[in-house]
Amino acid sequence: MSYHEYRQVCVAGGSIQLAALAGIDLEAGIVTGGGLGRAEHPGRGWRRLRWAELAGRIGDPVVPDGRLPFHRCFPSVKKEGSWPLGIVPPTEGSVDRGTWDRLIAVLTEYSPAGPGTPCLAYYNPLMVTAVDFGDLRVRAGRLGDAVIVYDNPEAGFSPSNLWAEDRSWVLCTDYDLWGTKVAGPRLSSKRC
Repeated sequence: MSYHEYRQVCVAGGSIQLAALAGIDLEAGIVTGGGLGRAEHPGRGWRRLRWAELAGRIGDPVVPDGRLPFHRCFPSVKKEGSWPLGIVPPTEGSVDRGTWDRLIAVLTEYSPAGPGTPCLAYYNPLMVTAVDFGDLRVRAGRLGDAVIVYDNPEAGFSPSNLWAEDRSWVLCTDYDLWGTKVAGPRLSSKRC
């Protein structure tokens, strides 16, 4: 059974409520199996499956040549475009807690001011509770306080962008591509 088939059964049975914002159905992710909002650990018995490990198992490239990571990667593992029930794909547009914490730790280690590094955070306006396109905001704070922007009750997602005020690095989580990129100087071979 694919995730899409499973989800259709749950929606029909009433055990899952469809997400909507201002009357717009946000359940575009059901076909691909990706959820919306912050991803949390799925529970006991589950472990992170890195894309490279999945690619090695099935023979697909991690990211096809000339493409960026997104829900159409790994065609060999899917049934009619949906992930198998045994694999919970990433949520769209949000880093999971474990990845966020690790990214912040690495950025703190390599930022000259460490946890005191002045930073700016931006949320995609479609991902916040009160959408006001006439009053877009960037939040300012310290890198050591980045947990606050992850747990922001006004947004059900991690920030779309987080960057050092001096522009020495930037973190960008893309909603459509299911990926997060960190750009800045090459400092080491450490991976998140």
